[in-house]
Amino acid sequence: MNWKAKTLLHKGSPRIAIYFEKNAALIARIKTFEDARWSASNKYWHLPDTEANRLHFNLPLAHTLVPNAEGIASIETFKRYLLSKRYSPNTINTYSEALKSFLTFCNTKAVKDITNEDVILYNNDYILKHNLSSSYQNQIVNAIKLYFKIVKETAIDIDKIHRPKREKVLPNVLSKEEVKAILSAHNNLKHKVMLSMIYSCGLRRSELLNLKPNDIDSKRNIVIIRQSKGKKDRITPLSPKILEMLRDYYLENKPRTWLFEGQNKGEQYSEQSLQSVLKQALQKAKITKPVTLHWLRHSYATHLLESGTDLRYIQELLGHNSSKTTEIYTHVSTKSIQQIKSPFDEL
Repeated sequence: MNWKAKTLLHKGSPRIAIYFEKNAALIARIKTFEDARWSASNKYWHLPDTEANRLHFNLPLAHTLVPNAEGIASIETFKRYLLSKRYSPNTINTYSEALKSFLTFCNTKAVKDITNEDVILYNNDYILKHNLSSSYQNQIVNAIKLYFKIVKETAIDIDKIHRPKREKVLPNVLSKEEVKAILSAHNNLKHKVMLSMIYSCGLRRSELLNLKPNDIDSKRNIVIIRQSKGKKDRITPLSPKILEMLRDYYLENKPRTWLFEGQNKGEQYSEQSLQSVLKQALQKAKITKPVTLHWLRHSYATHLLESGTDLRYIQELLGHNSSKTTEIYTHVSTKSIQQIKSPFDEL
């Protein structure tokens, strides 16, 4: 291959930079890697700094420890199981990497001899020692529980594997004025419509990029979101204002396969380009908060709640499995809080 690879820190995160002359075939190949991104400022593609990626590009491994031969075979068995259960590629990758981390820690043992005590040791001597998040620890627990369900001979008692205490983190929410400034920042119609769709329909980033022209039902004024998180279809209302914007956009761009396409017709718009669209909007709107695309979805839910929409409907619109997930927005809504008069005002 006519490319060069090296490890580096990209915006504070360990990544593997890939350098090569512009070539359509190589670009297509690099895009097949999980979380491959193009850095326009540095002129290189970059990937997560994982052992698998280091091996692929013949880079020295960051750690000498790897799962033993049985552990490696176990991970492949686990991947086939997840694939047969139709888990998404992202989930398969996440769970496989999580199991690999645990089996690497236990690489001096046969799988059948791994116990609940090993899970506790892993949490204390690896997760906590390296200050890894509770959400990462929870992913490990999910992977361990799921894997040991399919192991015939095991010393693990699945029901006694404990989960970390969940961190209570509130979603980030923008004011309506800030949202308006972001959505009005771009003159480019496509950019304006994409950001407006995320907010007006409460979409996840992937949900927007996976939309096809036929998913816009102008007769019923709905957007059909197909096979989203959890492999579920759902519908969300289509704002009349958005419909008018979409009609103008369609006449101007005439998308073929995807509603929002890249520079080449029929090519899906990339996540990295969409992130860049938001970044440019923030700069134009002079908003310095570390806003992500998901903030727009959080803001949509919170603004619905503040306008009196029932939580059950918001849960359906967002595609949440549990009402508890949606209830988090009650803690960031300011409607009731603003009615409380501070005793300071009476001093």
